[in-house]
Amino acid sequence: MLEYEPMIRLGAFAGMLVLMGSLESLFPRRERRVGRLVRWPANFLILLLNTLAVRLLFPLAAVGFAALCAERNVGMLNLLDLPAPLAVATGMLLLDLAIYTQHVVFHRVDWLWRLHRMHHTDLDLDVTSGTRFHPVEMILSMLIKLAVIGVTGAPAVAVLLFEVLLNAGAMFNHANLKLPRRLDSLLRTLIVTPDMHRVHHSVDRIETNSNFGFNLSIWDRVFRTYRAQPMLGHAGMTIGLSEYQGVEEQRIGRMLLLPFTGSGG
Repeated sequence: MLEYEPMIRLGAFAGMLVLMGSLESLFPRRERRVGRLVRWPANFLILLLNTLAVRLLFPLAAVGFAALCAERNVGMLNLLDLPAPLAVATGMLLLDLAIYTQHVVFHRVDWLWRLHRMHHTDLDLDVTSGTRFHPVEMILSMLIKLAVIGVTGAPAVAVLLFEVLLNAGAMFNHANLKLPRRLDSLLRTLIVTPDMHRVHHSVDRIETNSNFGFNLSIWDRVFRTYRAQPMLGHAGMTIGLSEYQGVEEQRIGRMLLLPFTGSGG
């Protein structure tokens, strides 16, 4: 399975993109402020740049590095004699906790926030918002992920499954999708739903600094960063950052230069 990692990830991405793009067109949660033809080209170009940068700088990628760690017996889980299913589940859980922690830190540290805030300047949330991260942030995120894999010894299968779920989860919880209230309540006991994550993209800074989870919703509850709903409701809330509300912020050049312009905070 590991040798087909690029094909597995590409197939999962394409399938989730089509599924979420179709569902959010049929069952939109909010009216769009900016058309797809304005936002999508820049978001997809950012995705392409990120993919090329990560693949060029990290030819082994996370899955290959995990396999190398297993071969050399590096990392906590490689030193423990755990049943394979338990090792995979533990590895995925630790990776998800690491992603939650990284997300919190990127909001707390000024220069990291400068990188991350490009993700928050999207004026609408939809399936493509889950791919909109600055290339420098993606490179730094990969370095952090490799460090976590090296320390935890997460199995290569766990890393592959986690990355597929992380990408799929990001597209799901950024989707402009209206779920039935009961279904949303049921799902968010375990995973992050679109309504739960949308709160995180509010212009209200208290709401921006909440709901940091990408896959599992448990971390926000455990570490008390959970907010159930936005104060103004999902229809009334404003998406983005208050200082970057212009449509020109959706241009690729402005997005790439954002970490080096304006104030931090």
